This record gives sequence, structure tokens and C-alpha cells, in this order.
Amino acid sequence: MKDIAEYWERVCQGKPAQAKEIHPSSVVTASWVRLKCQYGCEMYGKGYCCPPDTPTPEQTRGVLSQYNRAVLFHYQAAKREGENRFKLLSGFFDELIDLEGDLFKSGFYKAFVMISGPCSKCSPCAKAQGEPCHFGMRARPSMEACGIDVYRTAWNNGFPIKPLRSKDETQNVYCLMLVE
Repeated sequence: MKDIAEYWERVCQGKPAQAKEIHPSSVVTASWVRLKCQYGCEMYGKGYCCPPDTPTPEQTRGVLSQYNRAVLFHYQAAKREGENRFKLLSGFFDELIDLEGDLFKSGFYKAFVMISGPCSKCSPCAKAQGEPCHFGMRARPSMEACGIDVYRTAWNNGFPIKPLRSKDETQNVYCLMLVE
């Protein structure tokens, strides 16, 4: 099996990020996760990368079963004066999408990344205007939108995560790259 660490190490280098190769069976899916989207997120139903337009937890479990490895990315998004945390994360997500393309070109033809939180490629989403996605080649659903229990998945793989009590706390952000 070809080593993929060189790929993800360059995305994490110089950032408050780390990654770990994991087995997809350690990724937990649960139906309740989509309830949190439906009844806790203002983007529910408003974007192509949000439920109900994303795979269900059952469909996601089926996809995960078709992979033998994945990479779990952890980004520590600290709140810093003068920095835009959203912009930093958006740049990191773009790098992961580029990495997906690099992996594909290197022979990992099943590479696919899921990011964290609602897609931020355009605001408002083209769906609101009844148009097709303007960024179909670069838009990706979040782990949560696909029914992944990010907390349990992070814990299962030795990463820290806890609910934030205020927006000033460091946010632990997770993304999942499926690789085969």
C-alpha cells in the first residue's frame, strides 16, 4: 500500500493542523447528526452541500465501507485579534480540495474529501436562486451533513474535541479525506 503521508503533511505544514491516517470503520455515522443540522443550523435546506441534498448516514456508511483508509485532519482554529478565522478555514478547505485532486492524479482515483460546516464557496448558495452550483468541481459536503458523528470519530482516533462555550475559544475543526 502506497504511503500517503507526504501528501497530507504538506497541507498541514506551518499551520495549526495535523492529520492521521485512520481506518474508515472508526468513522461513526448516526441519524441524530442530521437532526442537529435540521434543527440547529440556519443553512439546512438552503445549500447544495447541506441536508437534505447530501448523503444520508446510511448512504455515508455504505460509501465508507468501500474504502480501506482515510485521513482525519484536525485544524485548531484559535480566535486571534485581527485574524478572520472563517477566512483561514476556507483557505485550509481549499487546500484539502486541491489535495484531493493531487491524490486523484497520483493514482488514488477514489480520493474524496468532506469538510467541516456549511459550504462557503458563495453566499448565498446558487440553490437559493434556483441555479446549479457555481462551484460544483470544488464544493464539498461537510462530515456533519453526511451524518458523521464528528465528536465520536475524533475521540475514536485520539483527537481532542469538546463543545465550545464561547466564540473566543479555540475551535477544533475536522475534515475527512477518503483515499483508496
